Amino acid sequence: MERFSLRRQISLSSLLSTRLTHTLFIKLGIFCLLFFFFLLPIVRLIIMSFTEGHKISFLNYSSILSEAATWSMLKNTAIVVGGATIVSICVGILFAWLVAYTDIRLKKLLQLFIMLPFLIPSYIMTLAWTQFTEGNSFFISFLKSFLGVSHLNLYSYGGLIFLLGIVHYPLVYLLTLHVLRKIPRDLEWAVRASGGTRFTMCKTVTLPLALPGIISGAMLAFLTTIDNFGIPAFLGIPANIPVLSTAIYQEVIGFGEDAFARGAALSVLLGVIVCLVTFLQYILLKRFSYQETGRAENEPRIFLKKGRWAVEIVLWLFLLFISIIPLFSMIGTSFIKAYGLPFSFENMTMEHYKYILFQYEKVKIGIANSLRLAFFTTIICLFIGTAIAYIRIRFDRHETRLTEGIISLPYALPGMVLALAMILAWVQPIPGWKPGIYGTVWILLVAYVTRFLILQVRSSMTALSQVSTEMEEAAHISGARGIAKWRYIMLPLLFSGVLSGAFLVFITTLTELTVSSLLWSSGSETIGMLIFSFEQGGYTTYSTALSTLILLFLMLTSLIIYVLIKCFNKKVGKV
Repeated sequence: MERFSLRRQISLSSLLSTRLTHTLFIKLGIFCLLFFFFLLPIVRLIIMSFTEGHKISFLNYSSILSEAATWSMLKNTAIVVGGATIVSICVGILFAWLVAYTDIRLKKLLQLFIMLPFLIPSYIMTLAWTQFTEGNSFFISFLKSFLGVSHLNLYSYGGLIFLLGIVHYPLVYLLTLHVLRKIPRDLEWAVRASGGTRFTMCKTVTLPLALPGIISGAMLAFLTTIDNFGIPAFLGIPANIPVLSTAIYQEVIGFGEDAFARGAALSVLLGVIVCLVTFLQYILLKRFSYQETGRAENEPRIFLKKGRWAVEIVLWLFLLFISIIPLFSMIGTSFIKAYGLPFSFENMTMEHYKYILFQYEKVKIGIANSLRLAFFTTIICLFIGTAIAYIRIRFDRHETRLTEGIISLPYALPGMVLALAMILAWVQPIPGWKPGIYGTVWILLVAYVTRFLILQVRSSMTALSQVSTEMEEAAHISGARGIAKWRYIMLPLLFSGVLSGAFLVFITTLTELTVSSLLWSSGSETIGMLIFSFEQGGYTTYSTALSTLILLFLMLTSLIIYVLIKCFNKKVGKV
């Protein structure tokens, strides 16, 4: 009996040791993969920025910082990004206050129109506005007739600030709206009941409690603005107004002797700015944080009475003006025989669409590449992202939080920085091994998955956090495990949230431009690069025609996803 007991203890000890070893190897393997795909590119970028020949040196930084052009570019970046952020804050806060506090009608539809400038790719919005403000447009004719203004120059500081501001104000709007709706109205009523004016209430209660949302929105708008490549490339490069994102692009495509090293140094500078702003956001939020009520109040707090019609008319006219009408100008330009001709029936043609769809082979290749990349990126992110989200939610440990943080890094970095990091990492990831994916469509797939995986992880985490663990325990008790549990229990509950995340990954990948601008090569063109190349080459009618087709595809895809989610929710509701 003693020998049997001893053997049993040895057997259990051996089994436990084997399991611990397997677990350790699995964790080590996962960390190696995370390091290889998410951290190694950043490490290689930093090393390259300090490399001169085959030795470590600060020469790249000293050379760049000693040039007057660098300081001029940094000044441009500060002016453009700072000005655009102020525009985003002002417009975002105003819209958030109107939607959260007043009794204006059709708020759900209004929110859709508010989000449009952010949902539409920024380079398409830029094309729309350049056509809207060009010499023969209806808008300029109207201004000339009534105000004597003959033209508006978007290829300027003002144009860059305006467009970047209206593209990113929805970020400030969303975060401010969330906080405003959670401000306890009892506190505001207490100030009013004590004889305080509306201004006093705003100063002592509303504004201090809304600061966390405003700060978060402002910092996010700042970071997305400094990351934006499309608008500075379409407007800033022709106007000779370089900013950090376009400076990195122009440095790398210059193919000079030290182009990659100088580009890496500029990328590190951009990364440092992003890190400093993120740290500042953390400090400010820590200082101005407050305890939320936990429940959003959607009922209006201010009744506009007779003035409601006037506010609604101004609001809708403004939204139509910045989001919809410019798109019609872009669509109109795509039907004009030659750029610059007035829009009339005799000047209309379908030749531009015929050319890009049937005659220019690169457009077919670009559309096919973007669709394939978007599809495979979405599928990979869907499965891996949802698995990571499940582990993160159900096993909240230090290693799972670290995994989430590592996966977040490529998305937190500016796209231009990540693109250059990918080049430096995948030319020769390990000394002596050249996988040969640089210069092919495969490096785009790796870059897209690395950058956008966190979008699926966060969407799936949100969906999983709403599913109680008791549902899984009930499934286990009923005998449903593994595939059966996911098929009959988890997937029906998670479908809407997971599909929304997958759709976001698909659309973002399909229209991506920033990362693609450095990683594309002949045969691996994407939709964003084709539109950019057409516009840079002066073929505006082709760029507007392709942009119109992409816009229609985005609308159709969004409608299909919306209908799918609605139908599925109804089906689940009936069950």
